[in-house]
Formats: sequence, C-alpha cells, structure tokens
Amino acid sequence: MKQVELDSFDRRILDHLQQDGRISNQQLAEQVGLSPAACWRRVRALEEKGAIEGYAARLNPQVLGQALSVFALVSLQRHNIDSTAEFEQQVMTYPEVLQCFAVTGNADFVLRIVVPDMPSYDRFLNEKIFTLQGIAQVHSNFALREIKNTQNLPL
Repeated sequence: MKQVELDSFDRRILDHLQQDGRISNQQLAEQVGLSPAACWRRVRALEEKGAIEGYAARLNPQVLGQALSVFALVSLQRHNIDSTAEFEQQVMTYPEVLQCFAVTGNADFVLRIVVPDMPSYDRFLNEKIFTLQGIAQVHSNFALREIKNTQNLPL
C-alpha cells in the first residue's frame, strides 16, 4: 500500500479523530482551523486513500465480562506457506483473538486473546488452538494489569 503524504492540517485532523472519532465535522473544522467544507473534503480524501480505515467504539473488557487478557506465543511444527496460511485462516475466525502477529524470535505468532476467566481460556486452548494441525507449542502470558492500551499512532 502506498504511503500517504500528510500536511499539517491532515495530521491535526487525524490526531483529533484518533482522540474522538465521534467529533462533528463542525467541531473538527474549528479545532484544526479549516472551514467545515474543506475539513469534510480532507477527511473524505484521507478515508479514500486508506489513511482512515474506519471508526469504532472502545469497549471496556472488564465491564463486559472479558477480564482475562492473554498473550499466547504460538510455535508451529513446520514453517511453510500451507501450514502458516491454514493457521492464519483459522485464527481469523476466533472472536477471542483480538490481534495476531507473525513474529520473529522464540515463536511464530503472538496472539492477544480476551476471555472471561481461566476456565474459558483452558477451553479456548483445548477446543480451538490445540485442535489445529501443526501446533508445536503454546506459551501463555497473562496480563496482570493494563498500563497502556492505545490504537493512536504518533503523528
């Protein structure tokens, strides 16, 4: 994907939208120093270029009963396109997996998983991860507390 050139107005727009995706165009325009029409055109252009992928509400996992956050380091037995593609396709279907990264180092993938509690994680491992072909090992790290959790990019 081609990198987008950003001027100072684009950066300010993106920064404000990262802080509050529900801000009105009128308020956003005032914050960044543009007319509402010019601001709207820039936001649309940033969306069309892919700089803005979408808008979402941030949910509180504890309030919603998803208090256990786990980082699972998964190693595969084989490292070929078929085995990794199959693993990636299956992981994409698991709603408990919020993020999945292919990584270098001691594991092949790092998964960020949220579940209600330890028995739920045990079921997730036994019914989903351990049933996949080619899993060599899984190391689980449990979050004790959250220090920082943001999706905001430094602009």
